[in-house]
Amino acid sequence: MNPVRLAVAELRRLTSSRLARLALAALVLIPTLYGGLYLYANHDPYGAFPQVPAAVVSDDTGTSLSTGEKLQVGDKVADHLVESKSFDWHRVSNAAAMSGVEDGTYAFAVILPRTFSADLASTAEFEPRQATVVLETNDANNYMTSMIGNQVIKQVTASVASEVSQTAASKLLLGFSQVHDQLVKAVDGSEKLRAGAVKAESGADQLATGARSLAGGLHDLSSGAERLDTGLGRAASGADDLEAGASQLASGLGTLQSRTAGLPSQTDKLADGAEQVAAGNRTVAGYGTKAAAASSGLQKRVTAERSTLLSTLRAQGLTDAQISVVESRLDTIGGYVDQADATIQSASGDLTRLSKGADQVATGARSLANATPKLTDGIEQAHSGAVRVRDGAHTLAGGLDTLESGAAQLSSGAAKAAAGGDRLASGATSLSSGLGSLATGATDLHAGLVKGRDSVPDPSDAERKAMAQTIGNPVGVSTGSLSSAGSYGAGLAPLFMSLALWIGAYVLFLFVRPLSPRALATSQRSIRTALGGWLAPALVGLVQVASLVLVVGRGVDIRIAHPVLAFLFLCFTSMTFVAILHALAARLGAVGKFLGLVFMVVQLVSAGGTFPWQTLPAPLQAVHHVVPMSHAVDGLRRLLYGADLGPVVGSVGVLAAYLFAALAVSTVAARRSRMWTPKRIKPALEL
Repeated sequence: MNPVRLAVAELRRLTSSRLARLALAALVLIPTLYGGLYLYANHDPYGAFPQVPAAVVSDDTGTSLSTGEKLQVGDKVADHLVESKSFDWHRVSNAAAMSGVEDGTYAFAVILPRTFSADLASTAEFEPRQATVVLETNDANNYMTSMIGNQVIKQVTASVASEVSQTAASKLLLGFSQVHDQLVKAVDGSEKLRAGAVKAESGADQLATGARSLAGGLHDLSSGAERLDTGLGRAASGADDLEAGASQLASGLGTLQSRTAGLPSQTDKLADGAEQVAAGNRTVAGYGTKAAAASSGLQKRVTAERSTLLSTLRAQGLTDAQISVVESRLDTIGGYVDQADATIQSASGDLTRLSKGADQVATGARSLANATPKLTDGIEQAHSGAVRVRDGAHTLAGGLDTLESGAAQLSSGAAKAAAGGDRLASGATSLSSGLGSLATGATDLHAGLVKGRDSVPDPSDAERKAMAQTIGNPVGVSTGSLSSAGSYGAGLAPLFMSLALWIGAYVLFLFVRPLSPRALATSQRSIRTALGGWLAPALVGLVQVASLVLVVGRGVDIRIAHPVLAFLFLCFTSMTFVAILHALAARLGAVGKFLGLVFMVVQLVSAGGTFPWQTLPAPLQAVHHVVPMSHAVDGLRRLLYGADLGPVVGSVGVLAAYLFAALAVSTVAARRSRMWTPKRIKPALEL
């Protein structure tokens, strides 16, 4: 008996009566009812929010801005909420809102307090206050209303913050325009200041240069005044000495004049005597010249006679020795003659010179005698001049003393003027340096003001309005999605369709026998028996899948991106779930069915069908990766939403591993079930 015949036989048993067929039909519809009704109930709860009653209260009394404008934000917010129709808003009083939230008339209430506008306006002050929106909820009505109300409050605060930010930004930009206008004036003023500072610096440089030149000239003047004072001191002293010397000279010249009065007659006598001496000296010089001539002739004759005498003596037969003696004697005589001749020649020269000197003396004496009258006249004139010099020196000394006193005062004044010139030069240099720093600072100030003027915006009214809107709401959200579920119900569909298939597979084994008793009683191979017991509920599971897909896709109107692949994937998932529950029931009986229920609960909390699996506790995160429902949900999401299908292959692989492992366990269970025991005949627990 093959597995197909075993499955057909089991299906015939399940449809053998009307009641059995009705039960089988109910089993087929259980996944459809579970998954379809749940997804239908939660298909689009957000779209039904306008039916939820909510209260909005505005106790805001408003406020006046510094510009005189009236600010009434609370009423605007309340009106905006009512007009938005995001909920069934009711504009009521504070007491009515609190009473309605208390008795369930309103899901929640949004209350805008009396100081709402005033607190918002305080953002322009130095002590701003935060405006408060009050949310009143009552979890006794519904816990989700608190979460929904908080989302509404976030939207209200974002809207109010945007409006207030636009108002504040508009004022800020207007202030920038005013600052820009003032900076323009400041730039013009700083340019004039800079130009004046540059001119002042140039003038101060010239002043400093002139002051330094003046100081140098004053120092030269002081130095010259000191030298003048010193020189005048020496001149005054010299004038005193001149006066004293002139007095002495006049006195000496007077004495000389009186004593040289007879000098002309005396010089005449002296000239006459000198001329007589000169005549006698000429005579003596003539005798000396004659004696010198005679001496020279004598010397020549002695020399000539010496040679003749020696020749005669040699002719007379004298020996050389004798001749040498005679020659020696002649040499001695010749020496005497030479010495006498030299003396006579010298005396003759001296007499000649004496004669010439006497002639000169006579000439000089005569000249002196001739000049003596003029000399005496000159001495007389010199005496008279010396007297005048003495008188003039006396006057000069008095004037130089007066001039010296004035020069001392000039030197002192020049020194003070030089010191003042130094201070003036130092002050002018400091002034030039200070004005240079001022010019640099003015230039930097001008550049900074220009930069500040260019940096501060000066928007027009239209630009200011556009910028204020951008500043008030600077971030725009652009949503992109690689794949989209489309609705809240579609987001839950993968989890609840997978869970529905597990429940459908679970309830099948309340009626379906895991293993055929007839097959166990024969020599049928265990694998065929196991496959026959799995195949019948697997076929029923395929019908469950078809019904579930039809209701979800058509009845609940959840869009399926890949309907054929999704149907095949769900069929494979159902076959896997059936194989797992079949293995538990075949191997453990009633205990296995109970474990199937527990396993469903474990998969339900760890599959990550609602929140991301990363939000699960650490132990359940580990379970998430190994349970089959997690992979069924992951694969079904991609097939329903149209995402990348690559991970679906991995999900199919995990489910296939569970399928073959479960069939292997069922085969082992079939082999063990061939042995009948009392416990098997009468089990302790039956389901």
